[in-house]
Amino acid sequence: MSVGINFNTNNGCNWRCIYCQVPNLKFGAAPDIDFRLLEKELRFFLDHIVIGNFYDRFEIEEKQRVIKDIAIAGNGEPTSLREFAGAVQMIGNIANEFGVFPKSDFVLITNGSLLNKTRVQEGLRRLNQFGGEVWFKLDSATGDGRRLINNTGQSIDSAIRNMKLSAQLCQTKLQICLFSYDNQGLTFHERIALIAVLKTLISTTDIKCILLYSIARPSMQPESVKLESLPLDTINEFAEEIRALGFDVSVSV
Repeated sequence: MSVGINFNTNNGCNWRCIYCQVPNLKFGAAPDIDFRLLEKELRFFLDHIVIGNFYDRFEIEEKQRVIKDIAIAGNGEPTSLREFAGAVQMIGNIANEFGVFPKSDFVLITNGSLLNKTRVQEGLRRLNQFGGEVWFKLDSATGDGRRLINNTGQSIDSAIRNMKLSAQLCQTKLQICLFSYDNQGLTFHERIALIAVLKTLISTTDIKCILLYSIARPSMQPESVKLESLPLDTINEFAEEIRALGFDVSVSV
């Protein structure tokens, strides 16, 4: 069981990743949050799981009757929420009341582009206080690749600075989506660029874990017809190359 929390109910994001499964994705930020509604919904759902009959109602197998994590993700970039730090604090407090933490993980899934903002840094500090972790997106280490895949003009140098800052504030893992665009597969240029960045990070940060995955759900973006999942052998081969650098690598397809 992963309890997902969606701040971007307006489908607003500051990036537009071409593999994104969100329909009607638009450029923008998360809307202002209704803290009373967040508290009401989270308390209701955790009560239904922890105390109520959720598992019986949906006939969940006994071995799966566990909350794996509470994940802040959703339909856009969650750190674009103006009151991000306060929302992290509220979620953590409520989860603690229900005894969810520290048995379960507290995860922020982010593109990391707003880590330079003080309010986002404060949110990561609070996430860290609850033993949480950041899943930081790194799909490409080249300018062309980042513009194509994520539709962002943020440089890789800026992204690296934000990764280092994230790792200083909270446990951080890198999440890399690997796929084929227009039948090109994982190109030599992209692979070498990613390896170069990872070599830098393994020696200069506490980032030690890489999460590799491919396209699991249909993209709702115009480029979807040009996207294909990579073969498992290709992903595993790249995973071994990253492990050789000293990283712990998990593969999910």
